[in-house]
Amino acid sequence: MAGTLEAVGPGQVDLADPDTFSEGVPHGALARLRHSDPVHWQPMPGEPGFWAVLRHADVVRIGRHSEVFSAAVGGITVEDVETETLQRVRQMLPAMDPPRHGTHRGPLSTHFRPKAIAELESRVRDVCRAIMAEAAERTEVEFVGEVAAQLPVRMIGELFGLPVQDWEYLRRLAERITASQDPDLGEPGDGLMPGGAEMAGYARDLAAQRRLRGLGDDLTSAILGAQFGGEPMSDSDFGGFFVQLVTAGNDTTKGVLSSGLLTLLRHPDQLAELRADPGLLPGAVEEILRYDNPLHYFRRTAMIDTELSGTMIRAGDKVAMYYTSANRDEKVFADPQHFDIHRSPNPHLSFGMGAHFCLGAHLARLEGRVFFGELLRAFRGIDLVGEPVRIRSNLNNSLKRLPVGLRA
Repeated sequence: MAGTLEAVGPGQVDLADPDTFSEGVPHGALARLRHSDPVHWQPMPGEPGFWAVLRHADVVRIGRHSEVFSAAVGGITVEDVETETLQRVRQMLPAMDPPRHGTHRGPLSTHFRPKAIAELESRVRDVCRAIMAEAAERTEVEFVGEVAAQLPVRMIGELFGLPVQDWEYLRRLAERITASQDPDLGEPGDGLMPGGAEMAGYARDLAAQRRLRGLGDDLTSAILGAQFGGEPMSDSDFGGFFVQLVTAGNDTTKGVLSSGLLTLLRHPDQLAELRADPGLLPGAVEEILRYDNPLHYFRRTAMIDTELSGTMIRAGDKVAMYYTSANRDEKVFADPQHFDIHRSPNPHLSFGMGAHFCLGAHLARLEGRVFFGELLRAFRGIDLVGEPVRIRSNLNNSLKRLPVGLRA
């Protein structure tokens, strides 16, 4: 049941094993580790283990000190990857360290500032209404793929100026990349690539075609026409950049919208409050982001010997910032296992912090607020009609199936 601390001892949780999260996040074990072992050593089969950093303050410290904890050196997953794959990962913003990170983020930031995102609200609302109208034609839907996933894929398709016939292909490719540990969604041996390599190849072709016919006013053209450190982005670099923006935009938003609905269905009193007062939606979205953060962690690599909460970390060690744990830190959040749409303040870390604070945070908040508002407006009844199924992953904290019945 949501919010319940299960009886699991600290020595029984394996944060490296994707199966650990298949039936639900072990919040009870994480809470005990925060108290007894907040910088917890997690062994891994076949490669060096990692430090799981579980307290809010320590996660913030790591995120704000890239000179000590590097995103680029070892990448952003606890699994080590081959050199060729790591080089591709380093073309993505989350795996860049300053000053390179700022050089590549700067030209894009204008397009994701609050004013620019606010101008998209009417378009986001139109897209949401179209999705709800399509869903209303059926009495039952698989909510993750047929409803929640449709908003980010359509918005990304429009923002990047991508052909409509390619949108679903890119959504499924993004799913392959992010859910490669799940045999239902990934492919054997997929890892971050070749799904990522396939999408990067698509992006390189897109860049070449766009340069040939002339740049327009979409995000693809803005990136290709910008200067990054005094030079235009190469088609090869654009490939990696595109993979990160499309994959993150699709997967995390889909996860928040679908997990958020399940949480609201499990808290019917608060769902009724939202129906009665849509003005509560912004706070509800923040609480969904805290309670159902779409990614369990991001990795860093220690550049020097350092200390966190009394634990010595050596240069070269893997360090994982566990947002899933930090977002329920008792030292920061009152009654943290309880879902509360009225929670304020709500300093969750689901968008990261410091230089790597999520570029798309304002868009994600807008999409969440409008989506849930239009969902509740379109359907007076929403009911679970089957068992929700989680993605098998030690990284992604989301659902792969959510069967619901809809009553207009």
